[in-house]
Amino acid sequence: MLKKTLLGVLVVIILSTCALWLAGGDEVYALYRATSVSTAPADYALQDDSRVIVPAPQPHVNQSYNALKNVYWGDLHVHTVESFDAVLFGTTLTIEDAYRFAQGESLRSAGGELMQLSRPLDFVAITDHAESFGLRTRCDDTNLSLKENLNCWLMETPNVVTFLLLKAVANEPAERPASNKAAGVYRNSVRSHPTQANFPICTLDETDLERCYRDSNSDWSQYKRLADKYNQPGTLTVFSAYEYSPPLPDSGKHHRNVIFNGTGLPEHATSYFDVGNAIALWKVLEDDCSGECDFLTIPHNMNKGWGLFYSENTWDGETYDEEGWLLRQRREPLAEIYQVKGSSECALGVGATDEECGFGQILEPCQLGQESGCAFTTSFARQGLKIGLQMQTDMGFNPFAFGLIGSTDTHNSSPGDVEEWDFVGKVAAASSPATRRITEWPGRKPYESILQFHTSGGLTGVWAEENTRDAIFKGMQHREVYATSGPRITLRFFAGWGFDEDITDQPDAIALAVDGGVPMGGVLTPGTEQTDSPTFFVWAAADLMSAPLQRLQMVKGWIDAEGVTHESVRDISCSDGLKIDASNLRCPDNGASVSIANCEGLGNTGAAQMAVAWKDPDYHSDQNAFYYVRALQNPTCRWSTYDALRLGQTPPSHVPATIRERAWSSPIWIQSAN
Repeated sequence: MLKKTLLGVLVVIILSTCALWLAGGDEVYALYRATSVSTAPADYALQDDSRVIVPAPQPHVNQSYNALKNVYWGDLHVHTVESFDAVLFGTTLTIEDAYRFAQGESLRSAGGELMQLSRPLDFVAITDHAESFGLRTRCDDTNLSLKENLNCWLMETPNVVTFLLLKAVANEPAERPASNKAAGVYRNSVRSHPTQANFPICTLDETDLERCYRDSNSDWSQYKRLADKYNQPGTLTVFSAYEYSPPLPDSGKHHRNVIFNGTGLPEHATSYFDVGNAIALWKVLEDDCSGECDFLTIPHNMNKGWGLFYSENTWDGETYDEEGWLLRQRREPLAEIYQVKGSSECALGVGATDEECGFGQILEPCQLGQESGCAFTTSFARQGLKIGLQMQTDMGFNPFAFGLIGSTDTHNSSPGDVEEWDFVGKVAAASSPATRRITEWPGRKPYESILQFHTSGGLTGVWAEENTRDAIFKGMQHREVYATSGPRITLRFFAGWGFDEDITDQPDAIALAVDGGVPMGGVLTPGTEQTDSPTFFVWAAADLMSAPLQRLQMVKGWIDAEGVTHESVRDISCSDGLKIDASNLRCPDNGASVSIANCEGLGNTGAAQMAVAWKDPDYHSDQNAFYYVRALQNPTCRWSTYDALRLGQTPPSHVPATIRERAWSSPIWIQSAN
């Protein structure tokens, strides 16, 4: 149990600030000035937004019920002023602002920049940190004590320096047994979680802790009420949600977004002040979420989980048992593989076999002795999927059979704001306006650099019959979802023995695929007579407000008879009539390029649509395997290049000027009957 009080934290912050000042006060003050809301107008005056060509926003298009399903676009990871870290970054925008933004209204960032979706969203979940609930509820009272005023000052005064110091104080040293594990393998750590009793505002007298708990419930009740208020079936589906946020050292994450559906939702938002690991979280939620209530959890930033997410251990040092694995299988059907803090698909040098694993990477492979700040073998979705194949063999079920989504993790109350040309950062005045995003600060860890390692965030596509809570939630539970790095690329993926390779020529191809196979997120079990490969049918369409498609890729993972997992990546369709090179299984470059002077695409290459029916030449019906698709666009300008245009500068030379955006399907699993 942590013994710190908020007053103690304040003392630490004051002493740390003094120490930092003595060690380099000019740098501390410079950091404060460079991220302050008060100095943002002067920084904003340095840029000319008219230098960037921005397409006109489009209205929302309501889609009719479709038995073959429509794709719906949303963001399941959004923070507002109700998250205390967002406040310290300078955010003032509210939950209701976020809902209006999702519907297409424009907002201004804390740095003064315009934020505007190119098209409204179809669904959204506001996921403020549950640990923030109840701690600021009474800050507007006029009769606060000195300790309460200190608490409110600490949590409501924008200051990035305070955020960095609080983060450092929150990560206490963990108890670790001696270990001789190899580099990049998670080392179990025993941790204790704080409670609301660690905050003086909750423990000034014998009634305050109970009052803080009531305040937390009151805050959570507001989320549920506003979600119901703004939920408009057919136009904008809104889910009640929050984030469960245990910290890890060195800016590490072991967070999960909790998404609810139905009625009779819990009265209390269970945070890491209540329980210290995910198993306990799922148990409490199953007890509290009964009747018509349902929920699922979604981990994010596995890349920065320092190997914990796909290990056998929990945040507080326990080891999963069978009940825990079954809970995870039942309650965690998705994983967020792309957001502002990079890609969690795979990493070069960490068990990955293809060059595209360098996309969105912020970490180098771990060296011997590193326990944080590097790429672990159990930190990435593809590795987790392969571990799931081993667990299927060992336990008879797979708790790591998850679908893939993308989100923003915005702290600006701006859900779905993912266009490169509209990127204003995700941490309010700390990343807005433009000059703040491209300024490198000395002494920061490489993966904390906004310029080098922040992306504009991702989106989730869900295939569902209609835009309602039940239909969208069902799509998520069934893993018929996919992630994009921002563009609204349409992607469908099926596999089965009930349709042939000529399906691409059929006008009713989707109906044939639905009848003859399973969609992304599904499981195929071959019968004894089905020894040949199923047909994998992929159809993709470009985002007309972004760029044409360049290629389709198939990623495969499998486990052999000795229990060893493998992976392979190959292109399965090329744009522009190009043929796959048999020597490396890749499409030749189609010559697509971008003008850095104005970010317009050059040439006439790429495809508006691509379709392919593919069979695996290395298929073995007795091997468990997974397959997922990547659809890659022609290159477009990276957000930093747009910022250089705004500032009248040359694009930074040490980051790419362009980006090749993409979509990732959820996998389809082959589950052998043997």
